[in-house]
Amino acid sequence: MAGILFIISAPSGSGKSTLVAQVRSLVEGLDFSVSYTTRAPRGSETDGREYHFTDRATFERMIAAGEFLEWAEVFGENYYGTALAALDHARAASKDLLLDIDVQGAKQVMERLPQAVSIFILPPSPEVLEMRLRNRSLAEPTISEEEIERRLQQARNELEQVWDYKYALVNDVLDQATAQMRAIVLYERGVRDGVTAVAEGCRTDARSRLSAVLESFHVA
Repeated sequence: MAGILFIISAPSGSGKSTLVAQVRSLVEGLDFSVSYTTRAPRGSETDGREYHFTDRATFERMIAAGEFLEWAEVFGENYYGTALAALDHARAASKDLLLDIDVQGAKQVMERLPQAVSIFILPPSPEVLEMRLRNRSLAEPTISEEEIERRLQQARNELEQVWDYKYALVNDVLDQATAQMRAIVLYERGVRDGVTAVAEGCRTDARSRLSAVLESFHVA
């Protein structure tokens, strides 16, 4: 493809969608891939904006036809996937593409397209993550106490994969996290002035920077 493929992963409740929206408002030439899912829309979600909502039969036909770059069945309940067409659309528009996908899908894309730039977004602590999930449950009454606990455990499992990513940042202060992701995007485009130190400071090579957050989740 003509542009750069950015893989963005984070546990549910990490503020990933807000962060991605902020970066896209600041950086030109970033296309966003809207994933497909078989789960029902939540709250004010709209088909074609947050997700392409579809049924299992249609999704499984797309799998059989080889239409997905990656796909996964999450919690054994719903399918999520990224259509190959998203890459074609970005290529045609000469744009870089952001993929907002979970760690299962990210592994598939990394294997298929090793040149992709992977970024993992961490919540600052289990307490903050739980608070965000509970606040979300107020807006989405379908999220039960059991679901919150399951997402917290899933977050721990996903955080164990952070070292597979090229970059990682902690979404504690939104403006700071936005500046970091913007720096990463520009750095990967070849820009060096004013962003090098910030971008390189987000590389997962710098393990000590992430250790406190990971320890709080009891992740080595």
